[in-house]
Amino acid sequence: MASAHNLPSMVGTEVGLSRWFEIDQARIDAFAKITEDEQFIHVDPDMAKHTPFGGTIAHGFLTLSLASAMSYDAVATLDGVVMGVNYGFDRLRFLSPVKAGKRVRGRFVLKDAQNKGSDGSTTRWLLTHELTVEIEGEDKPALIADWLSMQMVREGD
Repeated sequence: MASAHNLPSMVGTEVGLSRWFEIDQARIDAFAKITEDEQFIHVDPDMAKHTPFGGTIAHGFLTLSLASAMSYDAVATLDGVVMGVNYGFDRLRFLSPVKAGKRVRGRFVLKDAQNKGSDGSTTRWLLTHELTVEIEGEDKPALIADWLSMQMVREGD
């Protein structure tokens, strides 16, 4: 747990690193099916081996969709938090494909913390985390994003 009062002093610091998540073909296939994005580079290993990737790759949105689980692993919940909501992204870049069979993890740096005021019972904090999704054994990350969340914290916590 972390105190909302300490957020401004934490800006610029790494606040967490998630566990590794395996991106196997079964996960890629399930994501393709549910999102109806069954492009061959994701789901057909025979065709994909003839591409510059040398095999199937995860959807960029599959990698991004793991951000919530990565955040639950890595980022401490604020004391007195009533709820947090996804507020969107200011910047998102897919830098390197994630090949089937690789593992990824999320590294979080608190980039900004803005007190957006109170409704009398809760204070709203707009947090921006720089999320870097690393690929195990590779120098270049899968993605980098500035992820915004709104955290509602009980007054007095």
